[in-house]
Amino acid sequence: MNSEFYLGIVLILIGVCAVAFPRDRRYLTRLINLEISAFGLLLVLLSLNETIALVTFIAVNGISTFIFVRIIERRQE
Repeated sequence: MNSEFYLGIVLILIGVCAVAFPRDRRYLTRLINLEISAFGLLLVLLSLNETIALVTFIAVNGISTFIFVRIIERRQE
Protein backbone atom coordinates (compact mmCIF):
# COMPACT_ATOMS: atom_id res chain seq x y z
CA MET A 1 0.00 0.00 0.00
CA ASN A 2 1.02 3.61 -0.27
CA SER A 3 1.59 6.34 2.28
CA GLU A 4 -1.92 7.86 1.81
CA PHE A 5 -3.47 4.64 3.06
CA TYR A 6 -1.33 4.48 6.20
CA LEU A 7 -1.78 8.16 6.97
CA GLY A 8 -5.55 7.72 6.55
CA ILE A 9 -5.60 4.78 8.96
CA VAL A 10 -3.62 6.76 11.53
CA LEU A 11 -5.98 9.75 11.20
CA ILE A 12 -9.01 7.49 11.58
CA LEU A 13 -7.62 6.01 14.80
CA ILE A 14 -6.69 9.43 16.20
CA GLY A 15 -10.10 10.85 15.32
CA VAL A 16 -12.01 7.93 16.82
CA CYS A 17 -10.06 8.15 20.07
CA ALA A 18 -10.55 11.93 20.19
CA VAL A 19 -14.32 11.63 19.67
CA ALA A 20 -14.71 8.76 22.12
CA PHE A 21 -12.68 10.37 24.90
CA PRO A 22 -12.78 14.17 24.42
CA ARG A 23 -10.86 16.38 26.82
CA ASP A 24 -13.18 19.29 26.18
CA ARG A 25 -16.86 18.41 25.92
CA ARG A 26 -17.95 21.36 23.80
CA TYR A 27 -19.81 20.66 20.58
CA LEU A 28 -17.29 22.46 18.41
CA THR A 29 -14.47 20.31 19.74
CA ARG A 30 -16.43 17.15 18.99
CA LEU A 31 -17.16 18.39 15.47
CA ILE A 32 -13.48 19.07 14.82
CA ASN A 33 -12.53 15.63 16.18
CA LEU A 34 -15.15 14.03 13.94
CA GLU A 35 -13.69 15.81 10.93
CA ILE A 36 -10.24 14.39 11.71
CA SER A 37 -11.50 10.83 11.29
CA ALA A 38 -13.55 11.85 8.24
CA PHE A 39 -10.42 13.23 6.58
CA GLY A 40 -8.63 9.96 7.36
CA LEU A 41 -11.41 8.00 5.68
CA LEU A 42 -11.15 10.31 2.69
CA LEU A 43 -7.43 9.52 2.38
CA VAL A 44 -8.11 5.78 2.59
CA LEU A 45 -10.73 6.01 -0.16
CA LEU A 46 -8.37 8.09 -2.31
CA SER A 47 -5.63 5.50 -1.97
CA LEU A 48 -7.98 2.69 -2.96
CA ASN A 49 -9.34 4.71 -5.93
CA GLU A 50 -12.97 3.89 -5.19
CA THR A 51 -14.70 6.66 -7.12
CA ILE A 52 -18.32 5.95 -6.20
CA ALA A 53 -17.48 5.50 -2.52
CA LEU A 54 -15.46 8.71 -2.57
CA VAL A 55 -18.24 10.78 -4.17
CA THR A 56 -20.82 9.33 -1.77
CA PHE A 57 -18.56 10.04 1.19
CA ILE A 58 -18.06 13.67 0.16
CA ALA A 59 -21.83 14.18 -0.22
CA VAL A 60 -22.68 12.58 3.12
CA ASN A 61 -19.88 14.40 4.90
CA GLY A 62 -21.09 17.75 3.59
CA ILE A 63 -24.65 17.11 4.73
CA SER A 64 -23.63 15.78 8.14
CA THR A 65 -21.36 18.77 8.77
CA PHE A 66 -24.24 21.10 7.96
CA ILE A 67 -26.50 19.22 10.40
CA PHE A 68 -23.87 19.28 13.16
CA VAL A 69 -23.35 23.02 12.73
CA ARG A 70 -27.11 23.61 12.99
CA ILE A 71 -27.22 21.56 16.21
CA ILE A 72 -24.29 23.54 17.62
CA GLU A 73 -26.03 26.83 16.79
CA ARG A 74 -29.26 25.75 18.51
CA ARG A 75 -27.39 24.61 21.63
CA GLN A 76 -25.55 27.93 21.86
CA GLU A 77 -28.80 29.95 22.07
